Amino acid sequence: MSTAKMMKTPTPFEPDSGQRGQRQTGGPAGGGRPGIPNAPKKDRSFFSGELVRVAAVDALKKFNPAYMIKNPMMFICEIGFVITLLLTFVPDAFGAPMPWWFNAAVSFILFVTVWFANFAEALAEGRGKAQADSLKQTKRDLWANKVTETGTVRVSSTSLRKGDVIVVREGEIIPGDGEIIAGLASVDESAITGESAPVLKESGGDFSSVTAGTKVISDMIRIRITSDPGESFLDRMIALVEGAQRQKTPNELALHTVLVSLTLIFLIVVITLPFFGNYLGIELNVGVLIALLVCLIPTTIGGLLSAIGIAGMDRVTRFNVIATSGKAVEACGDIHTIILDKTGTITFGNRLAHDLIPVGGAKGEELGFWAAISSNEDETPEGRSVLDWMNKQGWTYDKTLAAAGDFIPFKAETRMSGVDLQDGRKVRKGAVDAVKNWVAAQGGHIPHDLDKQTEQVAAAGGTPLAVAVDNRIFGIIYLKDTVKPGMRERFEQLRRMGIRTVMCTGDNPLTAATIAREAGVDDFIAESKPEDKLALIRREQAAGKLVAMTGDGTNDAPALAQADVGIAMNSGTAAAKEAANMVDLDSDPTKVIEVVAIGKQLLMTRGALTTFSIANDVAKYFAIIPAMFMVAIPQMSALNVMGLHSPVSAVLSALIFNAIIIPVLIPLAMKGVTYKPMSSEKTLARNLFIYGLGGLVAPFVGIKVIDLIVGLWV
Repeated sequence: MSTAKMMKTPTPFEPDSGQRGQRQTGGPAGGGRPGIPNAPKKDRSFFSGELVRVAAVDALKKFNPAYMIKNPMMFICEIGFVITLLLTFVPDAFGAPMPWWFNAAVSFILFVTVWFANFAEALAEGRGKAQADSLKQTKRDLWANKVTETGTVRVSSTSLRKGDVIVVREGEIIPGDGEIIAGLASVDESAITGESAPVLKESGGDFSSVTAGTKVISDMIRIRITSDPGESFLDRMIALVEGAQRQKTPNELALHTVLVSLTLIFLIVVITLPFFGNYLGIELNVGVLIALLVCLIPTTIGGLLSAIGIAGMDRVTRFNVIATSGKAVEACGDIHTIILDKTGTITFGNRLAHDLIPVGGAKGEELGFWAAISSNEDETPEGRSVLDWMNKQGWTYDKTLAAAGDFIPFKAETRMSGVDLQDGRKVRKGAVDAVKNWVAAQGGHIPHDLDKQTEQVAAAGGTPLAVAVDNRIFGIIYLKDTVKPGMRERFEQLRRMGIRTVMCTGDNPLTAATIAREAGVDDFIAESKPEDKLALIRREQAAGKLVAMTGDGTNDAPALAQADVGIAMNSGTAAAKEAANMVDLDSDPTKVIEVVAIGKQLLMTRGALTTFSIANDVAKYFAIIPAMFMVAIPQMSALNVMGLHSPVSAVLSALIFNAIIIPVLIPLAMKGVTYKPMSSEKTLARNLFIYGLGGLVAPFVGIKVIDLIVGLWV
């Protein structure tokens, strides 16, 4: 018995998890992590012991000045650490001395500040490296059965080259990326995806692509290798998830430029303070000026910026989606339009028999009899569902008659299938217009009510299949595709985000309109072809909008390449995966909705922490400066609203608060700000209230509390 026949026939309420390489990895109503709908639950903590230990050591390695100079804010802190460490032993090296313990305290706090910033980045990178290590476990020296002119030869997988043909049998590991050119088999991809459900792979379709490291668990397939050693999909994925190799995105670079500019401004301010102090008769110590500079420059966001970007990409990776760049993840956060296929994305993709509608005076049982005869050897879900429907009705048919005939499989040219019986009669089932033409060619007549019933089925969102015997049409099989539960609610969430959804389907306009209305999408394209998707993407982009789409076939490659965010299914063709900038290892097209949420969460996290950091700096400026000068300028004591103990305690308290706030914010940088679908205006107002106001208030409270403690010692 073939693998296809062994597979369980799905019911209208049970998606076919193995059909056509698709997995149902959690429905729209499934659970997930807070802030990201439908996120998988297999989420190892960022703060596991091993990751923390490795990150702590890597944080020390990052003190290398050649590395630190890439982050000017932290580099200034490191220089300050070195200078104040020197002043600890030589207090009068740069003018007016301060007690050694003050310089030692400043030096230690600056060291901790830099270490915490490096630790945050190392922790984020460590998660990516852990993911890469798990993928590397599938890379081992395998043996392959290479096809030659004289037969098959057993060779090492490292000797395989692009274009080689191999044979992989049941129980063997696929040694290289390739396309199936013959055969059909169930493939275990758990080593790559973590999903235990096998995937049905076959030649000649959109689900013929196989990945090195996966295992054939039934039958035998012939594969043509599509990559040379070191260039496989797995090699590229390992390189992409290595956190240290990720480049800064344009958005991140722009923010980095702003932060550097602010740092230069405060640097100029601090450099001019000694001249202002000399005019007032105050000699400012270098250690105090360094501490002041560190407190005023945006060290908080500077220390967390890299970690936020890396952690954002890692959240996508933990969702079993590999992004080729951080730019792709960020683009998800700015998406205006999402293009989705109907089948398998919005609907379960299983068109199942919902009803049989006789026409032309035929009886229901007559139609059922011939529909069952035509479906007896039809192994498709549609064919199996006809027999299930017959069983539910308690109707019977002659199985022997059907089995003895010659089965005619469905073909794209004829758009029909059926059986030629031994007594000469021909039974056909297929697209209504194709069956009408077939009957007309045999001199038959078309029932007057056929078109009316066909339109009613299409208007109800179903797919009509006509059933005919020789020159007579007996009726219509009403196939119905079920919209996935919760899709309307999910599209409503996207609408609240300001994202427009467009459904593409090959169905006729009536069927497409019904499904679109039931699912709640904003627009649809019926009878769509690959060029229609490409044209739609270009129109949207010409209007200044960013577009996302999902695809799995070679014919989707142009549109995936054109889209700002193209998500290819891992079960799809190599061409689709090459064209896209994201690959979904689980082959779940609905993930585009979650990936958009992750992208928005990344942008929100960066914006929220930037707002908090800048508000912090403003608050610290007004908290410290009055305390520093109120001795020389008694009138400034009126601005010392916090009532800080002394200039020394004010500087130390602000510096300690500055060092503490970074580790406090590390969990938020790693996990991301909780995302809730809402308009941009509401999101901005919410972040300004929470993180802007919070950033202003927190330093006043924190510095005052620390000053009360420090004031007991200085």
